Amino acid sequence: MFSGTTTHNIDSKGRIVLPSRFREELGETFIIARGFFDCVQVLSVPEFEGLRKKIKELPAMQALKLQYKIVATAVEVSPNSQGRISIPANLRKAAALEKSATVVGMDNRVEIWNEDKFNEMISTNDETIEAALSQLIL
Repeated sequence: MFSGTTTHNIDSKGRIVLPSRFREELGETFIIARGFFDCVQVLSVPEFEGLRKKIKELPAMQALKLQYKIVATAVEVSPNSQGRISIPANLRKAAALEKSATVVGMDNRVEIWNEDKFNEMISTNDETIEAALSQLIL
């Protein structure tokens, strides 16, 4: 399972290095697609297939909207010898990824965020986080 947060540069060709511990768990090839929020998500092939199956089980209009957002944007990638993956221009644009990015381990997936958008998302969700914590603490 993925955890931790790091910051990495994005080169002029749209490539970013994923931490080696993430690459090892993802396998030789994996999927990148639009994320649930304003980010790019990285999933192992089996995890992506499981997500596709869950999406298909939703009511038709909800499934269709998620298919357009996630499935239609999905690309299979393999890291190069330096551990870099290429993020397609449409995904970089959707997530506002430019010169650097925050790479976040999120249990069953990895997310790649614009650093400012990530920090904003974290800071604006304090009430949601507090409500969730109150349910966890016994």
